[in-house]
Amino acid sequence: MIKLPGTNLLIEKKLSPAPTAFFIVPAISILLALLVGAFFLALSGHNYFEIYTAMFSGAFGSSYGFTETIVKTIPLTITSLGIALAFRMQLWNIGGEGQIYMGAFAATWAALFFPIGDGWWTMPFMIMLGMLAGGMWALIIAIPRAIWGVNEIITTLMLNYVAILWVNYLVYGPWKDPQGYNFPLTAIFPPGAILPTIGDSRIHAGLFLGLLITVLMYIVIQHTRWGYEIKVSGESSSAARYAGISNKKNIILVMFFSGAICGLAGMSEVAGIAHRLQPGVSIGYGYTAIIIAWLARLNPFAIILVSFLFGGMQVGGYIVQTSGIPASMVTMLQGMLLFFVLGGELLTYYKINKAPASPTRQ
Repeated sequence: MIKLPGTNLLIEKKLSPAPTAFFIVPAISILLALLVGAFFLALSGHNYFEIYTAMFSGAFGSSYGFTETIVKTIPLTITSLGIALAFRMQLWNIGGEGQIYMGAFAATWAALFFPIGDGWWTMPFMIMLGMLAGGMWALIIAIPRAIWGVNEIITTLMLNYVAILWVNYLVYGPWKDPQGYNFPLTAIFPPGAILPTIGDSRIHAGLFLGLLITVLMYIVIQHTRWGYEIKVSGESSSAARYAGISNKKNIILVMFFSGAICGLAGMSEVAGIAHRLQPGVSIGYGYTAIIIAWLARLNPFAIILVSFLFGGMQVGGYIVQTSGIPASMVTMLQGMLLFFVLGGELLTYYKINKAPASPTRQ
């Protein structure tokens, strides 16, 4: 129970939120975000109906747009699953972006510099190393969080910049391809380090990795003891301690696997799309994944659908740039979605009541 300063209003947690709110709130959040976006588009002199129509048709109205939407959905889904795992335990991993970069860095090392060379073992080794790098990057924060209670929000956020600058150093320096006409790129990966694609599209096998992680995460959360421990620890660390659950151990494990899944997203980007390491491995996937995880209410299967929506939003955003609309409009829509989703969470789980009148003294 929280009293709003300067008022006689109290914010109280609801005993049982309305079941319909779990479906209505995300839908209303999307609608309100579109309305706010339409307002700003109209304010800047653009026809918001034409812009939204162009975005939708660009993302879903052609085979090219549809396949590109799926291409964007792959890293969004994988990263959002990693973020959602940490959020379930109320560990605010804002470092998905950096973990993507570290996964891409480790996978590139495995592809180009692994001493044994290219072969059937290359891809499994890239997956393992990419996940290990993402997980170890998250452990830098998980250990002080578990032992000393260091806040993970700022620290995971700051490590994003360290990871990005590290990758930039490599591609502008020691890993730059001497045959790359001085562009900041590594050499092309050998055949064994490239994920296979579906037909002539750019949809790669990372799609199936994402689906596999989705199913595994659902099983772990819903049908294993560890999943039960994560849920209990997320709802109440005190209750978890009384139940004999080690919060410290779970903080370290959850953050490691959260980072490992995000690292897998980085590995899939370099092995499935770029086929080399370059600046801009992630175009903000780590930050967009936070919005997706909240909008999907941390449900693994809902994350796939919301990721597909956001993938279409990104592809549609590229399309409307030809009309003079900046790509930042998509970022604005994503920010509005997060704003309204968080507001909806407040209304779903809490209620505002008047404080009872204090008894008057006789």
